[in-house]
Amino acid sequence: MQLHELMNPDYSDNPFLLYRKLHEQGPLIRGGDNVIISGSHAVVEALLNDRRAGKNYMDSVRLRFGNDAARMPVFRGMNRMFLVLNPPEHTRLRGLVMKSFGAKEIQSLREIVLNVANDLADALAGRRSCDLAREFAFPLPVRIICRMLNVPESDAAVLGRSASALVRVFDPQITQEDLLKAGEAFAALEEYFSALIVSRRGSPASDLVSLFLRGENDDDRLQHDEIIANVILLFIAGHETTSNMLCNTVLALHENPMELERLRQDHSLIPAAITECIRYDSSVQMLYRTALDEIEVADHVIARGTSLFLSLGAANHDPAVFSSPEILNIRRREGRSLSFGGGIHHCMGYRLALAELEVALAVLLTRLPDMRPMTGGIRRNNRANLRGISAMPVTW
Repeated sequence: MQLHELMNPDYSDNPFLLYRKLHEQGPLIRGGDNVIISGSHAVVEALLNDRRAGKNYMDSVRLRFGNDAARMPVFRGMNRMFLVLNPPEHTRLRGLVMKSFGAKEIQSLREIVLNVANDLADALAGRRSCDLAREFAFPLPVRIICRMLNVPESDAAVLGRSASALVRVFDPQITQEDLLKAGEAFAALEEYFSALIVSRRGSPASDLVSLFLRGENDDDRLQHDEIIANVILLFIAGHETTSNMLCNTVLALHENPMELERLRQDHSLIPAAITECIRYDSSVQMLYRTALDEIEVADHVIARGTSLFLSLGAANHDPAVFSSPEILNIRRREGRSLSFGGGIHHCMGYRLALAELEVALAVLLTRLPDMRPMTGGIRRNNRANLRGISAMPVTW
């Protein structure tokens, strides 16, 4: 299998085809010169937890988009995000914001999520239909992250559109037009957050921007562009992944009416349903790593410098771990979903994402109990990574 095959549009409508193909070809698949793809749960989990499988972001950029791409401002900027860094830089930057995503802090954020979700549901009062993606799923997490960054919610829509264009660079390969749009989006976000950061210097506030700024000291000073890059990361991470996952969850449940009915009858099953839907149709489908040293896994030796494309979607459907993986079962009690990654790069905001998804689903089940998707109008976003839905008309 070659890297470009991961972008086959057939997989957008039916990713199970890709998962089966990856499983059939074995735990380690040659995807090109010095490239390995894996959809094995055991291999993916092992590599995510192995410090020797680290990050070399610019090498992955050159591999996917050519040598010239590494000079583009969008990739130079993203190369400053702690998401793509190794220790000690990763440890330093991640540590600045970890305390904002602890269990205690997320519990207080649940009230904010509930208020925002109910506000969005209130706006649908008296109507019989809407585009759930545009009018509920996408505004919800972007309004939450705006509050965490202390950004005016009136700016949320414009910032959200830029974030949606930028995250295309997480796909294995994209068109030149999408790459150009991603560059323009990064420039717009960079300009916006640069001005915001300047205005927050010296602020005693507890928002995430002020937290980054107070992380500066004489011995370990964060540079202005370093702060910009990581504020942009927090914004896009708190927006696209959750909104796509919420759409995927709603669609998966409605395509499995018996599971949906169980949930309607017993809302206590919501956390388990979210866990299963994240396994079943994850918004994050793939992670990239580089072998920083020689690694032995699955009775094979991976050479130093090898680019590793790890399919979380396929790992979550590995029949060696999950029985009948293509069946949605909200009472499943086996295996561990890898959708939030693993090791030192395990998703920092996973508690917030789970809280948003659980609260949002509870509000939809309570406020719009008769809602059903209009399948003919549903449009997938056709991404190999950050899989989701761009349009979901529903009626009730």
